[in-house]
Amino acid sequence: METITSIKPLLAVLVSLLITPLLISSKAPNVRETWTFVAAAVKFLIVLSMLPTVLKGTEIVYTIAEVVPGVAIKFRVDALGMLFALVASSLWIITSAYSIGYMRGLKEHSQTRYFCFFALALSATIGVAFSANLLTLYLFYEMLSFATYPLVTHHQDREARSSGRKYLLYIVGTSIGLVLPAMLISYNLTGTLEFGKQGFLAGAGASKPLIGLLLVMLVFGFAKAAIMPLHSWLPAAMVAPTPVSALLHAVAVVKVGVFSVVRVLTGVFGTDLLLSFNFGTAIILVASVTILVGSFVALSQDGLKRLLAFSTIAQLSYIVLGVGLLSPKGMTGGMVHIAMHAFGKITLFFCAGAIFVATGKKNISEMVGIGRRMPVTMTAFFIASLSIIGMPPCGGFISKWYLVLGSLEAHQMPVLFVLLTSSLLNAAYFMPFVYKAFFCVPKEAMFENTVQEAPPFCVVPLVITALISIVLLFYPQPFLRLASMMVQGITGV
Repeated sequence: METITSIKPLLAVLVSLLITPLLISSKAPNVRETWTFVAAAVKFLIVLSMLPTVLKGTEIVYTIAEVVPGVAIKFRVDALGMLFALVASSLWIITSAYSIGYMRGLKEHSQTRYFCFFALALSATIGVAFSANLLTLYLFYEMLSFATYPLVTHHQDREARSSGRKYLLYIVGTSIGLVLPAMLISYNLTGTLEFGKQGFLAGAGASKPLIGLLLVMLVFGFAKAAIMPLHSWLPAAMVAPTPVSALLHAVAVVKVGVFSVVRVLTGVFGTDLLLSFNFGTAIILVASVTILVGSFVALSQDGLKRLLAFSTIAQLSYIVLGVGLLSPKGMTGGMVHIAMHAFGKITLFFCAGAIFVATGKKNISEMVGIGRRMPVTMTAFFIASLSIIGMPPCGGFISKWYLVLGSLEAHQMPVLFVLLTSSLLNAAYFMPFVYKAFFCVPKEAMFENTVQEAPPFCVVPLVITALISIVLLFYPQPFLRLASMMVQGITGV
């Protein structure tokens, strides 16, 4: 694989980090938000400028400093990192616009602090995407944990502080207690932490029990992936403002968790090692349980954001499931689902927030007939629901199609049952809400004969992301090509 050295990965990370002093010093909200948009646009353009190089099969590297022999704080932009960075940087622009409508619409306090930590979170996210080794990934993973804590506890009430403690206990406790020791053991075995095409542990000659232990420590240590049983922090974090929930579920936190798991499976262990020890079956089992249980729990939720939280828990494990299949099409489907799920799920959270801004309603039982008052918002919700279910005309169909093909390719027939059942469950908790919103008689007069959407800054972003979800069915090539390039580099197929 050809590589070139460029400072662009570092610049992509630093843009939103360096903008925070300007945000803090901005006295006027308009100035603060202008700086946010400028930083978001510059970050996206830097990421986009590296795309042609990556599509040519060339990796971009940049080393900051060597920490210990064989391990440096280093960036490498490959196809998988580029896929994730494109999603995160593009959605930051849209989420920033949505944040203005939401935070101003509800007259939220401490908006400067909110935008500052939002920017720090995006720096950490891009740092994870472009990490060349396990140490660099770990450092930015921890940075993200502490940058998002003030966002989770934004309201500063008892519930927010309790949820924040739970968030840190799960996220930081597992990374320090599991990932850090696993890194030390891995370095002792190999003398490196550099991600490899077939995993740097592949030639270590370690025993199956030791490799199995490291696999458990690294998969569950990145608890942001919300794999059961380390998932309960995610519904608890729903006390945060809705733009934060959208950030947590679609762009940064949970995607960083599942991206880290994908990096571990492919860059630390490698498909050949996992196949030789038959660990793919264990990964599939854990992911399948999370998918089905998360979907069943979502059925019983009345709070809209809690329903979306359990839906996210299930959807994240599609990505782990795809990689765990260890088949080219399955891995492609898992990686593409990072993008497809992001645009669908962020739309759903934008809709939940717009409903709250316009009506003050949080529970589904209170929203009967709301489609008559907020037809644009609920139409976008319907479109995004189709994407999460995996139905045309939305991009979610593409990733689930590849997962089905991957399960056939890997001769894993039970996975077909999991995919079909979970899609039916997705429909079972989304479609009744959509039906009642449009076709049932409103319980409250406020929903009957008046159209009153949320402010434009709330509505326009959710329309954009819903439309992108549709476009991705007909033009998935950028993400599909990046995923295919990554899989080809790993498997040679």
